Amino acid sequence: MLKLNRPLAFFDIESTGLDIINDKIIEISILKIDSDKKEKINTFRINPGIPIPPESSEIHGIFDRDVKKCPKFYELGEKIKSIIKNCDLGGFNILKFDLPLLIEEFNNNNVKFSTKNLNIIDVQKIFHLMEKRNLTSAYKFYCKKHLKNSHNSFSDTMASYEVFIQQLKQYNLKEVTDLRGNRIGKITNDIDKISQVLNQNMIDFQGRLIKKNGNAVFNFGKHKGKLVKEILKSNPEYYNWIIKGNFSKNTKDKLEEIKKKTFSKSNENS
Repeated sequence: MLKLNRPLAFFDIESTGLDIINDKIIEISILKIDSDKKEKINTFRINPGIPIPPESSEIHGIFDRDVKKCPKFYELGEKIKSIIKNCDLGGFNILKFDLPLLIEEFNNNNVKFSTKNLNIIDVQKIFHLMEKRNLTSAYKFYCKKHLKNSHNSFSDTMASYEVFIQQLKQYNLKEVTDLRGNRIGKITNDIDKISQVLNQNMIDFQGRLIKKNGNAVFNFGKHKGKLVKEILKSNPEYYNWIIKGNFSKNTKDKLEEIKKKTFSKSNENS
């Protein structure tokens, strides 16, 4: 039986994107469990005041037309606050996304809200703590064996290969979907095809630069989701910041390649 010292509010947010500073909430659902265990859920659809990118709509199924006549956040902020006020807060990945985004919206709309002395329960954190995502766990899961001499390069290399072979057997010809539910290929014993499935949108190793609709976009920072070539033209200082900054050589090299292609094409067209 769940022991509560104060009401508990679990919530989840759908938004225009994943940039906590610049993106906006378009839907929030709050399940409030009172100290006597009574449950009440509220869902609010919100007009973000900015266009919802198509790639975001593909994930949550909410389009501009769906929020056109909905209230803005400044109209709902105090009501949302009143529901979660003095509640412990819970959800999946709320520490990295939902809670910071909600607080950002509160601040932008002059709604005073503090999490001081509140308990924050992130279900994803429990998941990651209890179901480890490391080689030892993968070896046990796929190979049904305990990995001896973990963090020994020879043992880890051999274990990685064993895990890979078992993955091929377990997932042979199974469809792979990305986080949006899009089908991106099948697992087969063909190395070329596996690589295409795993790395089709990858540009640099760290995922700072990725492909969207065949174009290179930034996958981090204030220009996340924006075309690299457009930022290189409009904000060359950003390129210099990356080249001189604490980024891997691979990321810098890939950005340099994109820059050369971008400006060589510009010169050809001029």
